Amino acid sequence: MKENVKQLFDTQLRDWEMAANNYAALEQVRVKTFTVSGNTIKVQFNPARILSSAAKVDAKSIQSRACFLCTSNRPVEQKGIPFLTNYTILVNPFPIFPRHLTVPSVIHTPQRIDGHLPDVLELAKALDDYVIFYNGPRCGASAPDHLHFQAGNKGFLPFEAEWIKTRSLLSDTKQGIIWKINDNLRTGWLIEGDDKQNVCFLFNAIYKLLQERSTEDEPMMNLLAWCDAGKWFVVVLPRKKHRPDCFFAEDENQLTISPASVDLGGVFITPLEKDFNKITPEIIAGIMHEICLDKTDTEYISNRLKELL
Repeated sequence: MKENVKQLFDTQLRDWEMAANNYAALEQVRVKTFTVSGNTIKVQFNPARILSSAAKVDAKSIQSRACFLCTSNRPVEQKGIPFLTNYTILVNPFPIFPRHLTVPSVIHTPQRIDGHLPDVLELAKALDDYVIFYNGPRCGASAPDHLHFQAGNKGFLPFEAEWIKTRSLLSDTKQGIIWKINDNLRTGWLIEGDDKQNVCFLFNAIYKLLQERSTEDEPMMNLLAWCDAGKWFVVVLPRKKHRPDCFFAEDENQLTISPASVDLGGVFITPLEKDFNKITPEIIAGIMHEICLDKTDTEYISNRLKELL
C-alpha cells in the first residue's frame, strides 16, 4: 500500500497542475515557532487553506453545495486508489503536510467516527509512515456531510514527539494502556495497544462517557492515530467549541483560525497573512483553552474510566 500511495503522489503531481502548484508553494510557506505553556507550536502561513478554514458548515450551506468528496463531484484530474472496500485514498490538493492524503468513504454518509475506528486503525497500519487524523463534524471538518479521514507524513506534528514528556498513566489493563494528556494546553487521552479489538474497546469507553455529557449527535472531538512497531496509538482530543470567538470578531481581534486536528497537534494554520503576523503565544493559548474540553470535565471522565476499566 505504501508503494501504491507513493506512485499516486508521483503521478498526481505530474498530471494535476493545481495539486502540483500547491505542493510546490508549500515548500515556500512561512513558518514561525513558539513555545506555548511548555509545548512547541508551529504557525504556518498557508493561503491555500482558506477554503477549509473559512468553510461554511451550517446545514443550509451544506445543502446548497455539491459534496466535493463524492466521486461524481471531484476534479477529473483527481485519481485515487481503493482502501478496504469502502474508501478511496486521494492526494489532498490543498496540503498542510509535504505528503497529505484525504480518505473519503465511497458512500455519501455523515462524518461520524462511531463504528469506524477499526478503519482508522487499518489505515494507520497500512500507512505506518503517516499519522491519520479525524476532524469531527463541528471540530474542523470542512465536509461534515461526508465521512472521511486524512493522513500526513510522520514527524510533522510536534505533538508526536512531545506527548511522552507530559503523559500520566490513567489505566493499564489487559485491553491496553490509557495515558492522560497533561500538557497544560490540551486535554484528552492517548490509547496504546497492540490488539485492534481492545484498542476499539478502550476508545468506545471514552466515546460513551463523552456522549453522556454531549448535546451533539457526536461528542465533539479530534483524533490522531498512528502505528509504530506493531502498536497503535490513538489520541482523543475532546472539544467544547467549534470555532473561537476571534473567528467571528468584527474588529481588530478577528482571526480566521478554525482549529482542527492539525492545530491541536501543534501546527496552527493561518490562511491570511495578517493573522500570521498578529498571532502570539498568548493568543494560541487562549484559543486552545477556549475550544478544548475543560480540565474539570476531563478529570471527571478520567475518574469514570478508572472505575469502569
